[in-house]
Amino acid sequence: MNKRIIEMVTKEKKKGMFENVIQQFNTAADQINLNPNIRKILSISNNELIIRFPVKMDNGDVEIFTGYRVQHNNALGPYKGGLRYHPTVDIDAAKALAMWMTWKTSLAGLPYGGAKGGIQIDPSKYSQAELERITRRFTYALGENIGPEHDIPAPDVNTNQQTMAWIADTYMSTKAPSERSKNQHVVTGKPVGSGGLEGRDRATGYGVFLNIKFWAEKNNLNLSGKKFIVQGFGNVGYWAAYFLEKEGAHLVGVQDAYATISNEEGIDVEDLLNYSKSNDGMIKGYTKASTLLQDQFFEISADICIPAALGNQITDENADKIKAYLIAEGANGPTNYEGEQMLLARGVQIIPDVLCNSGGVIASYFEWLQNRNGELWLLDEVLEKLEKKLRTVFENVWDTSQERNISMRNAAFSIAIERIERAYIQRGIFP
Repeated sequence: MNKRIIEMVTKEKKKGMFENVIQQFNTAADQINLNPNIRKILSISNNELIIRFPVKMDNGDVEIFTGYRVQHNNALGPYKGGLRYHPTVDIDAAKALAMWMTWKTSLAGLPYGGAKGGIQIDPSKYSQAELERITRRFTYALGENIGPEHDIPAPDVNTNQQTMAWIADTYMSTKAPSERSKNQHVVTGKPVGSGGLEGRDRATGYGVFLNIKFWAEKNNLNLSGKKFIVQGFGNVGYWAAYFLEKEGAHLVGVQDAYATISNEEGIDVEDLLNYSKSNDGMIKGYTKASTLLQDQFFEISADICIPAALGNQITDENADKIKAYLIAEGANGPTNYEGEQMLLARGVQIIPDVLCNSGGVIASYFEWLQNRNGELWLLDEVLEKLEKKLRTVFENVWDTSQERNISMRNAAFSIAIERIERAYIQRGIFP
């Protein structure tokens, strides 16, 4: 494994993400005086699956893979959450990410619960044909633990539209011919030609941009001329940078798993994308920016910092180095509890992940509805609906934060948890 990936993996796992999300949950639960019985329910997952399955490789050898699916809570609707292919995937990571999904879908007002999972694998070591067999075998092993009205996976780290197409095809193939078309929405994030949603590819990054835009409006700031840095130049990081640049902001620093680059005069987003496409997806070697040490990324002078890579990247070890006055969390759990407290004490504001990157799951909901109802939505319609929905959610979080004098994360968690609490109180607990 690449040295930089090992460093990022180690950093993400140094303090488990599950510890982080539980600490965030308990802080919010204390503030809203959460019903103690409901607190017990929400502090654990409903179901935790560990699946080991064999797959034949191109050379004829058989490898055993370990897959995970954690279903945290479904009080508000079917489980919803991504599948990631990464060496850091384990049961604790899946539990943390599933819990974050519960808060994210609840906060957005979607009829979903939270789930997450994936396979503990470095996909770069396998051929496309091997990844297809691994994906299809994992889907078959999951069986009825997923389903369009039960648990709906989506893309995440190192998975994409093609992965979702394989999952959908495999799952539908297990159904009777007359039932197959009714199960197309077992996953979201599919290619447009296979029932996917126009604009789903940019929805998460567009949502990050929109949240920054809404925040700037509340603070009477013009984004034109503002400098921003992005950690992770994948789908989320690229689209967030793309829309910010259109608004007149300047990208001055980028980090991926292989390099950190900076140019205080600005880096052209489209030019960097084209370079990375010609360089196996890496920004390393880009000549129109200076190369920095990896641990210097957060020291780059900027107004806005967008961590859009892995979890636990901003910690008590580097939070004091951050120059930006706004953190917009494009990744899940990029800031640990201790790091956040240091930032807040300095007056740095944070748009939390459960709000900031929720454009993806909102768009997934649109795709799910589109498949369910046999509709087709145009790109302009999707982006308009997404902006309208996200503005409503942002306003709710902002107002709650101001009224209760709490951070935006605590406000977001409080809103999400209170919605689930109401559902349990109204319906009661069986039997």
